[in-house]
Order: sequence, then structure tokens, then C-alpha cells
Amino acid sequence: MPTLSTLLAFGLVALGMVLTPGPNMVYLVSRSICQGRKAALISLAGVALGLVFYMLCAALGITALLMAVPYAYDALKLGGAAYLLYLAWQAVRPGGRPAFMVRDLPVDSPGRLLAMGFITNLLNPKIAVMYLSLLPQFIAAGHGSVLVQSLMLGMTQIVVGVTGNALIAMSAGTIAVFLGSHPAWQLLQRWLMGTVLAGLAVRMAIESRR
Repeated sequence: MPTLSTLLAFGLVALGMVLTPGPNMVYLVSRSICQGRKAALISLAGVALGLVFYMLCAALGITALLMAVPYAYDALKLGGAAYLLYLAWQAVRPGGRPAFMVRDLPVDSPGRLLAMGFITNLLNPKIAVMYLSLLPQFIAAGHGSVLVQSLMLGMTQIVVGVTGNALIAMSAGTIAVFLGSHPAWQLLQRWLMGTVLAGLAVRMAIESRR
């Protein structure tokens, strides 16, 4: 089983990715403001189903890959570090699109909201990288079954992701108004997230395999 410190560290990475603007955040914020909090939470349920799908696929795939290919871990580690650096740049680059710049969305039925949340998450590259490149670096060979570790780490990401996105969706309107009238705070948030992600990327790239 992963240690508590490993779960906390992975949870921090997951939180950093939740707070970095991406397809899920933009969709949920737009849905919350255009159709209300209930619609956003239904959409979030679809996102959660997508996370479970990724978790199961990744847990089984990572288990097989790390057992079969000796250098797979190092390749995944460098790939994950590179993507975190890309996310850091996306957060701070000039002209970046704020997550709270709302898209106009039509009013949809609960079934369609659930499906759209699921599809949006499946097409989200951040989630794919989280499970395929970042998660393996928190798996330690001496801590038991790779599959069990993968599932526990995946559940940690799901709890952090769903909780974080729910809080963002529920307060989307308030946050959007605040950031719209205080652009300096929006800039600070972007640079803070960019710095955190860049730091995680560097740590990941230079950290030796446990």
C-alpha cells in the first residue's frame, strides 16, 4: 500500500492540476453560470465516471507495462515532467484564456449533461497524463501490489478532483465576478499555479526511482 506521505504528495499534484485551467474546469464553470449549480453537479458526475474509467484502464495497463518494460518508468517520468512544464507555461503565458471566461452553452437535459461531462473528461489530456505519466512515479516496488497502489492513488485523485471541481462549480459565479473586477488576482493565481507546476516538474525529472 502507498504510504500516507505518498498519498499526500500525489494529492497535492492532483490538486495543482485541478486548479490549473483545462477542459473540465472551463466546461463546469460555463455550465454552472449558464444553467445553474445543479446542472454543473450533474455534469461533474459525468466527469467522475470518466475518472473511474481512466483509473481502471490505467491501473491495469500500468501494472502490465511496468512489469514488462524495464525503462517504462523512466519514460513515463520524463513525459509527465514535460507535460507539467507545458501546463505551467499555459498558466502564465501572455494571452492565456482564463477558465472563468464563460462559454455560452445551451440548456441541456440531465442525461445529456451527464454524457457531456463524461465525454469532456475522456477528451481531457490532463487526465490522461495524470494517470499514464504521473501516477506511476508514486508507485514503489516495495510497497506491495502495483495494481492495489494504482487503485489507491487513483481513488485519491478522484476524491481531490471531484471535491475541487465541485467547489469551483458551486462558486463559479462569485469567482467570475471577483476576478473580472480584480484582474491582478487572476494574474496572481495564474503565476502561483505555474510556479507550483514547474516546481513539481523539476522535482519529478530529477527524482530517482524509489
